[in-house]
Amino acid sequence: MLGRTANGIFWMYRYLERAENTARLMEAGHRMTLTRGAEAANEEWRSVVSTLGLKSSYEEHYDDYSGAHVCDFVVRSKNNPLSVLAMFEKARTNARACRSSLTAEVWEAINEGWMTLTEMLRRPLREANLGTVLSVVRRESTLARGATHGSMMRNEIYCFARAGTFIERADNSARILDVKYYLLLPSLAHVGTALDSGQWDNVLRSLSGERAYRWLNAGRMDARSIADFLILDDRFPRSLAFCYAELRENLAILSRMHGSETAANALLREADLRLTGKTVEDIFDRGLHEFLLEFISSNQALAQSIAEEYRFNS
Repeated sequence: MLGRTANGIFWMYRYLERAENTARLMEAGHRMTLTRGAEAANEEWRSVVSTLGLKSSYEEHYDDYSGAHVCDFVVRSKNNPLSVLAMFEKARTNARACRSSLTAEVWEAINEGWMTLTEMLRRPLREANLGTVLSVVRRESTLARGATHGSMMRNEIYCFARAGTFIERADNSARILDVKYYLLLPSLAHVGTALDSGQWDNVLRSLSGERAYRWLNAGRMDARSIADFLILDDRFPRSLAFCYAELRENLAILSRMHGSETAANALLREADLRLTGKTVEDIFDRGLHEFLLEFISSNQALAQSIAEEYRFNS
């Protein structure tokens, strides 16, 4: 398999995952703004933009955080190369370049998703239409993922697709959890209040974990329980532990196919040691922020190692 094909597959699924993650975060933020005053709503939109890492580029074009501006910038603006529409276009470009490695079902799902969103987003996005657009983003991403599961052979192409998905998903989950501590909560005075509980609920909703968490925790809403769920619970498909279990499996398959392990396998084992056998108390004793920063850095190093070991640029 050519390195550039592996690169195209890996990044195609990263872009699809990123588009869906952005849509989920926007939806959760929008839900919070509907229950708050105008000034507080603008702060919610500010936190969404900051979580996405778009604060600097956003402020180059706007001097406020109104819902209309944030929605249009994050979802479709040509001034934002990381918009949802741009992510779908990049996924489609990579799919077209790797079309011979994909099934017809996968190509059609991605191409039709891109065409649907392009048509929907020809005009500036209004906040009133946000929910409809975001549901389409989630649906089209799910259709592409379903086509992958249902039609792709379990070969190295599939493994690179899964690796890209879970590298991106782990990064997203860690960043959202980290930003909660530093951007979403206005001050320590709000800890334990209804606002604090609402913000934690928002974090869970942005990761599609609110219902599963409540099933497991009988409605208890506190930082340690939620961190435990999002970091260490390997039953939840967006937890760090689950993502890394999937990465471990797919990198192991790749190493068997290629006849030897690579530096990426060693990096993954090191990362596993930071998750396996840990309790949430261990993480908080060390510092949640410090733990998450280290995880994000090691996750980026793992992605870079995969690219180097499998010659993505060749």
